[in-house]
Amino acid sequence: MQLKGAVCLVTGATSGIGRATAVQLAHAGAQVISLGRDPPGLEEVVAHTSGVGLRADLADPAEVDRAAEEAREAFGRVDVLVNNAGEGFAGSFAEMNPERAERLVRVNLMAPVRLTRALLPGMIERRSGHVVNVASMAGHVGLGGEAVYSATKAALIAFTDSLYYELAGTGVGVSVVSPGVVDTPFFERRGKPYDRSYPRPIPAEPVAEGILRAIRTGKTQVFVPGWGSFPARLRGGLPGLYRSLARRFG
Repeated sequence: MQLKGAVCLVTGATSGIGRATAVQLAHAGAQVISLGRDPPGLEEVVAHTSGVGLRADLADPAEVDRAAEEAREAFGRVDVLVNNAGEGFAGSFAEMNPERAERLVRVNLMAPVRLTRALLPGMIERRSGHVVNVASMAGHVGLGGEAVYSATKAALIAFTDSLYYELAGTGVGVSVVSPGVVDTPFFERRGKPYDRSYPRPIPAEPVAEGILRAIRTGKTQVFVPGWGSFPARLRGGLPGLYRSLARRFG
């Protein structure tokens, strides 16, 4: 898909992967609609992209629907949807507040589902468009201490796979981009900083490049960094071996 002139809605655009993606889309000639909750961050990314900013809390279904409608009204259509916004939680599932768990499901899974449902029919009608769901390596392998987060990302991967089959022949593409550890405010917001020596966090920009590559090429699955496909394939092909290694090495 050509990005020049395309109308692109990016969620979670006020920092990290979302901000980097919005900026790179603007540099590629796209008309960018940035969605986020942080007013100063939203103002800053809009200034860098010369685009439109929308403020919404994606945990609220009514605000999700409003954001979709306002995005359509901004330019008359949405050609590309990047479902990037997400929240995390680190800690024992047995001690997790159920309301926090429900919020993760709403933001990480239900918001992408609602936004896609709202904007996909227009893409199908125009026989052109692309949906990118930003998942995580956690969705492929599962992580101890991040049970609900991992589950939401696994569901997002399955959602993407299912849409791939449904959209065959429509002219609309769908991709899932699965980053590894990325140097963003995500870890501070989840309540626990990243404290492992390996793998080392990567900048947000390579993930944004992977998102743009997925849109341009129509590739269904993109791992960033590329070696991330190895643990995902090992977990899929030899789950027993993968679990043994994960328990031993963390």
